[in-house]
Amino acid sequence: MTRTLDQKIKQRTFIAASPEKVYATITSAKEWDSFFTTGMRLDPRPGGRCVFAWENWGPDSYTLTASGEVLETEPPHRFTFKWGSKGKETRVNFDLVEKNGGTVVTLTEDGYRDDPEGRAMIMECASGWGEALTLLKFYIEHGITYTAPATATKSEVKED
Repeated sequence: MTRTLDQKIKQRTFIAASPEKVYATITSAKEWDSFFTTGMRLDPRPGGRCVFAWENWGPDSYTLTASGEVLETEPPHRFTFKWGSKGKETRVNFDLVEKNGGTVVTLTEDGYRDDPEGRAMIMECASGWGEALTLLKFYIEHGITYTAPATATKSEVKED
């Protein structure tokens, strides 16, 4: 059996909105698609399925899906799911605390395997979750939605 890393991802941000608003956003596939995913599916009840999907995402235009299961819901304070392939699942917690007229969002993710693939994934997901929380903040506070880059044709792509 492969051991898991002692380290976990921890990202925090302040959002100038109520925990109810933040919770409603992170438990809605339509809302996720406004700021961080493209084609997400989410049944936000314990035991419900979640499928994070990105199509032509970011500057590298990658396409990826990641499936999981909702584990815990405590509106408006906690939303937890696991995701990843069998035997490589990690657990993601969104904890929401009302503070200073808004919400402190603390995201933690743990369960990464202590092997080269697990160490690479924790690094990639740490930066990805930082991006997600920043985009969540901008979306809720300012209505800024994700804009996909225009697809470049082969002749427009420059090789180094």
